[in-house]
Amino acid sequence: MTYATTKTPLNGLEAKAPTRPGEWTLAQIIDALSRPLPSNILETKRIAGRDITYIPWHKAVLVLNKYAPGWRFRVTSIQQIGDELVLSGSLSIPTADAGIVTRESTGSEKLAVNGYGEAAANAESQCFRRCCAKFGLGLYLYQKRG
Repeated sequence: MTYATTKTPLNGLEAKAPTRPGEWTLAQIIDALSRPLPSNILETKRIAGRDITYIPWHKAVLVLNKYAPGWRFRVTSIQQIGDELVLSGSLSIPTADAGIVTRESTGSEKLAVNGYGEAAANAESQCFRRCCAKFGLGLYLYQKRG
């Protein structure tokens, strides 16, 4: 599955942004995506008694649309391992200096009823957000967890 991008304004992210795919270098894209995100973009959920702050996949899409026009995400594999669904995917971003740069990751979800969403959608969301983090988007949120 491949997602195309559209231009969408994003409140709270006022920095200069590229106007076309491949306009910015990889360093410029990573720098923009690595900035702390406005609180209106972030959400919190409780996991194992801890509040976790994260960027929902649909808001990550808006940030990528702004700072990495032309990006593409695709699911590369889905498999069941034990009682978990494991999904692999790749996020590709066109850059001015390095061509199309790709980061890959995985996401997993227990197949048992978990009370929120369904296993494939949750695994894909996790995979997508991890790919985004490999370009810097919300990476600092993962670092705070440790």
